[in-house]
Amino acid sequence: MTTTLRPDICVIGAGSGGLTVAAAAASFGVDVVLIEKGKMGGDCLNYGCVPSKAIIAAGKHAHAIAEAPHFGVNAGEVKIDYKKVHEHIHSVIGAIAPNDSVERFTALGVKVIEAAAAFTDPDTVVAGDYEIKARRYVVATGSTPFVPPIPGLDTVDYLTNETLFDRTQRARHLIVIGGGPIGMEMAQAHRRLGSEVTVIEGLKALGKDDPELAAVVLDRIRAEGVTIMEGTSVTAVKKFGRAGVRVTVESEDGESTVDGSHILVATGRAVNVEGIGLTEAGIEYDRKGIKVQPNLKTTNRRVFAIGDVAGGLQFTHVAGYHAGLVVQQILFRAPAKQNTGIIPWATYTDPELAHVGLGEEEARKKHGEIQVLRWPYAENDRALAERKTDGLIKLITDKKGRVVGVSIAGAGAGEMINMWALAIANKMRLSNVRGYVPPYPTMAEIGKRAAITYYSPMTRKPFVRRIIGFMRRFG
Repeated sequence: MTTTLRPDICVIGAGSGGLTVAAAAASFGVDVVLIEKGKMGGDCLNYGCVPSKAIIAAGKHAHAIAEAPHFGVNAGEVKIDYKKVHEHIHSVIGAIAPNDSVERFTALGVKVIEAAAAFTDPDTVVAGDYEIKARRYVVATGSTPFVPPIPGLDTVDYLTNETLFDRTQRARHLIVIGGGPIGMEMAQAHRRLGSEVTVIEGLKALGKDDPELAAVVLDRIRAEGVTIMEGTSVTAVKKFGRAGVRVTVESEDGESTVDGSHILVATGRAVNVEGIGLTEAGIEYDRKGIKVQPNLKTTNRRVFAIGDVAGGLQFTHVAGYHAGLVVQQILFRAPAKQNTGIIPWATYTDPELAHVGLGEEEARKKHGEIQVLRWPYAENDRALAERKTDGLIKLITDKKGRVVGVSIAGAGAGEMINMWALAIANKMRLSNVRGYVPPYPTMAEIGKRAAITYYSPMTRKPFVRRIIGFMRRFG
């Protein structure tokens, strides 16, 4: 028998964005239905951000032992117990999972339905034994790994981020197809945990980031023993030997093969738009995602779309940002629209790579006259003490000294970008940065040192020197 529910809000998808909407609305006493057909917490908790950062942490510890003799410390040969690495990854997931659980959200007052959901008309969603007729809907179905149609790939047991973290044994030779953030993070982590690693990228590895800063990261990863094949396409995959795989590739040098034990497909994400009745709901979409207005409303005025499925930047923090904008509109009738220009991102390689705002080329197109300010890690005392001198910060300002873009390659870049995201979101100038005092010694000083270089030309101006000379006459 079908039960009809008439909540104020129905959320489809219990990933980061959907959970945020449900929790925020419920905290105000709003009637909310949350529908999830898979695991609560979505991709980020179960297959993405959390397990990937856990394995990166394991790799960092292994690397620290190998690097310890540089500090006068010898911990002996690095030994990897991959089963315990697996246990570490899943213990982290387990520690966070209660925050996203059915039990917690039920306790908050949310009606959680564990079933697949689909619109049957513009005003109705069916999930399991329930028919939902809500005042507003939020589609937050996220994305899944995109698997390219490579001949023979379906004949081997390839890995994606949804299966990679289930492994309890080290991969002898991991072949990574895709040199984006996920591919490079996992390549370095697995190399540090004892695997031979080859990355195959059709264009440029880390190609969406500033080339100058991406080069810093790629040089380090190559120095650690990862083979990175750029401008190389995969043309075929087949089984090789008793338990191996052979990947045929093509580049400007011709055709060749790479033999390995495992393949990780890291070629991007595909949005989850199929099977949820978007056509029946009158919601326009394509393979890139649901079409939304700046306020995240779809072509059905009762329905919002947030996170990956909305077709923009695919980051967990973007889903959370979207959720806040939607709650603002549904609960408080306050207008809101997304501003992608304030969204930072980070790649958690070592060194890390982070960015917010405009890149150098974009800034020139938008602002014309710009200033590009740099400061290297190698001239920072804390970086020298910790032997983390690879990298630099690049600040981009308009002609009035307003910060319009920041990129950082180096240790702690993902943490350091926070301050610059705040600066760009609040349209700050370098004068604001000049006025704050960072503690010494910290790597965050790198940013202030770069900002101060903006004022260096003033010290050489004859007019300024004449003023200083005049003021000296008064004692």
